[in-house]
Amino acid sequence: MTAIVPTAPAASAEPNPPGCEKGYFCVYDYYPGGPLLLKTAGNWSGSVGGAQYLFNNGYYSPGSDHVDVTWILSSTGATHTMCLHNNPGPGYYSSTMHGTVINVRWRGEC
Repeated sequence: MTAIVPTAPAASAEPNPPGCEKGYFCVYDYYPGGPLLLKTAGNWSGSVGGAQYLFNNGYYSPGSDHVDVTWILSSTGATHTMCLHNNPGPGYYSSTMHGTVINVRWRGEC
């Protein structure tokens, strides 16, 4: 008798978005193909308006490969923070939003 056991497919990395090499967190005004607004390999704070797409292309490094990104939502002015895993996950490593990115902080597991 043979048992069939389903297995999850191995995670495969999404291709690098334009201008966002492995090791960086990137912000675009839209994706795919939108201009790159921010690219950082370290913590960052400031103000980048017109942001619509976030992508964590960081290297796998336990304790420092996830990113907390904080932005101000255009429609309401409310501040939001989201943790993104590194590409290819598991978990979300990219997101869409509409607003102004104000802070990026590399961290451990979400």
